[in-house]
Amino acid sequence: MSSTLAPPPGFSCGLDATLRVIAGKWKPLILYFLLQGPNRYGELKRAVRGVSDKMLIQQLKELEADGIVMRTDYHEVPPRVDYALTPLGRSLAEALTPLCNWGTEHVAEVTHVLQQREDWADAKA
Repeated sequence: MSSTLAPPPGFSCGLDATLRVIAGKWKPLILYFLLQGPNRYGELKRAVRGVSDKMLIQQLKELEADGIVMRTDYHEVPPRVDYALTPLGRSLAEALTPLCNWGTEHVAEVTHVLQQREDWADAKA
């Protein structure tokens, strides 16, 4: 897979730039759920199963700092804050859609491979 385009400055290729923005276990999932529409913090916490409050807050702050997510504070009591994708974030989330589709199409194979990996790790322990 070669490209005639020069890599962006400071990156080995465009994929490197993308991965630096979405690095981490939770950011792609956050983007996936925000692609459905704005979400409040509690909705995201329920949707992104397994993420701690500390990690979700950190990941949202990083995505906001990178211009991917917009945080809206409505200055109400009780507090109401929601998160939405910026246009840049929407384009990034849409670029991840083929990966979502691939995972859905190959879930049985992936489940099998991950179980084999776990069995192998258990045998080595």
